[in-house]
Amino acid sequence: MQKVFLVEDEIVVREGIKNNIDWEKEGFQFVGEASDGELAYPMIRSTKPDILITDIKMPFMDGLELSQMVKREFPSIKIIILSGYHEFEYAKQAIQIGVTDYLLKPISSIKLMEAICKVRDIIKKEAKEKELLQLYKKEMEEKVVLQKKRFFFDIVQSKLTLSQVIEKGNRLGIDLAASAYNIILFQVSVKENPMDYSLDLISVKNRINALLKNNQEVIEFECENEIIAIILKADNEKYLEEILVKYRSQLQEIMKEKPDLEYFGGIGNTVFRISELQESYHIANKAFSARYFMKANQIIEGSDWWKTFSYPDPIDMHAIDSKKINKSFLEKFLKNGTREEVSDFVEEYFSGSGKVNMNSLLFRQYTIMNVYFSVLVFMETVGYSKEESVKELDNFSHLEEIVISIDSAKEYLKKLLEKAFLLRDTIARQKYGDILKRACNYIEENYHKDDISLNNVASFVNVSPTYFSAIFRQEMGQTFIDFLTETRMNKAKELLRCTNLKTTEIGYEIGYKDSHYFSYIFKKTQQCTPKEYRAKGRE
Repeated sequence: MQKVFLVEDEIVVREGIKNNIDWEKEGFQFVGEASDGELAYPMIRSTKPDILITDIKMPFMDGLELSQMVKREFPSIKIIILSGYHEFEYAKQAIQIGVTDYLLKPISSIKLMEAICKVRDIIKKEAKEKELLQLYKKEMEEKVVLQKKRFFFDIVQSKLTLSQVIEKGNRLGIDLAASAYNIILFQVSVKENPMDYSLDLISVKNRINALLKNNQEVIEFECENEIIAIILKADNEKYLEEILVKYRSQLQEIMKEKPDLEYFGGIGNTVFRISELQESYHIANKAFSARYFMKANQIIEGSDWWKTFSYPDPIDMHAIDSKKINKSFLEKFLKNGTREEVSDFVEEYFSGSGKVNMNSLLFRQYTIMNVYFSVLVFMETVGYSKEESVKELDNFSHLEEIVISIDSAKEYLKKLLEKAFLLRDTIARQKYGDILKRACNYIEENYHKDDISLNNVASFVNVSPTYFSAIFRQEMGQTFIDFLTETRMNKAKELLRCTNLKTTEIGYEIGYKDSHYFSYIFKKTQQCTPKEYRAKGRE
């Protein structure tokens, strides 16, 4: 029921409009009246009507001035102006203000009601369009997450100028304006099998999203491998420190309730410019890479994480015992690490081994060979034979050149691990084939269900939604929602060409229970309405 407010200085006219129309019977609520704009304005702010009917010529504040003020504060309110003036200038001003209708006095109750009903139709149409747009945005959320992720890495890699950051941020609904910033990198995973689908993981991610969403203090970016990047921002350094403590504590509280999950977080340093976020990210990422060396379930600060760094005791060069070297850190990194993290990992691996030890040519040689054979063992676990691995990696033909200095040893290990990850990811992509085949078959069989989503398809193939979204996009060349929409649209076009089903029935057949939304999506993707498409096919 739309709310109506009336402003008219002639009491006889005002009373006539108010009393001669059965507002409730016509489907309206009459919420107030006033004799001039000055009295009306605070009442309009209080009642927030959908439709404002106002005379144009009134004392204290006329209808045009009132309309201007109302449109500025409440742009969605529809305004009908009543005027005894035929002058074009008044109508011109009304159009410029954004008035919906301009009626000349005298006007009968019937004519006025016809005009009001037309305005109501406009309101309903706009509300429906807004609802469809919100539904579309919700469906396209996967694409927005991807756009935000790219935006985050553009910022921390200094790929954008300040004006570009602000412009792109505005398009994504991200406000980066602040005086102080910091970054948290945070990852939640299932113990032992981090890529598996888990209801606990979904539940925790939803709680974290709820904590961070629509919050002026933080901006959340979903990255791959269940990693969340969080930019904290504040007006001053002291308040930034307070919100850092608050969110660090709240994230840990959420995780306490799910013992089958584990987490790790790295915190950057405080910076005071958007252009310095790259530095904060580098520090956060350095701390975050310590998850391969340290116990899970903690959030550490990059500025002093080495104070709590735990690594096997330095090896005595006079009695090297390989059993005392903990290989689990390296194995964990080989399973779950990324090529982008290799450099930081190698630096910390060397640092943890002890600077004095690394000055020894013998120890560097031992370290290189130890890592090399660990990589060979790992490659066998993912499906490569020993012969294939040796051929692809290296055969130590220039070992003396590799270990000649600390820098050359580091450089070799970085290249070795990057090559190992390339091979690991290549064979993983071959395994993706089965996952994607099952996923595509599932979509083909269930696209007509209105509740089909990335989450339930990921559940069907038993991988986490984030991981599924990443491999689907990487291997299929489009997002999950784009693929689902394309599947539905192809079926819709087939039904439009080959059957006499109504548009409503076709929408229902392909998974859109709202026929208006089906028409909205069809026009957005096919550049014509379903009716126009059918007509073209029958020409």
